[in-house]
Amino acid sequence: GPALAVPEIIPIAYEPDYRTDTIGRFADGQFLASITYAFPEGYRHGEGWEDAKRLYVVLHRFDVEGHHVDSDIRCAGTWREQQRQHGDPDSVLARAEARMAELLDALPRREFRSIGIRPFQLIVDDVLFGLVISQHGGHEDEDDWAELHPDGLGFCDPWNGEYST
Repeated sequence: GPALAVPEIIPIAYEPDYRTDTIGRFADGQFLASITYAFPEGYRHGEGWEDAKRLYVVLHRFDVEGHHVDSDIRCAGTWREQQRQHGDPDSVLARAEARMAELLDALPRREFRSIGIRPFQLIVDDVLFGLVISQHGGHEDEDDWAELHPDGLGFCDPWNGEYST
């Protein structure tokens, strides 16, 4: 049959040791956290891309009904810096991971588990963050895809929380 339209609340499945292993619920609602590289919107690949590609530590918080409440988004550094300091205990990635641990530790009664959230979006440093609905399939007038930006995780029918990249 035809693909199911995008549900009001989009399930995202918790998968330990994969891209959705830092999501869950806490005392005030739900959270989705990630460490992700991103380019600014409209960036055209070319010279200097190593400086344009930046690593972000992201924590989005939602209420129990999946409405976006707020986000804590911080740039840990650039791809160029990470390549230069690779393996250094104070590398860009090491700093990002330490920051992520702090953010997660600050969530009261945190438990890692599957979540259900509504579409949202915000722009920080000219980078699009959010869960954005779009048309992916052949039907021009039918939204059938939800993508987590800038992580590049796509969610679609059967809306069981699993993603494709």
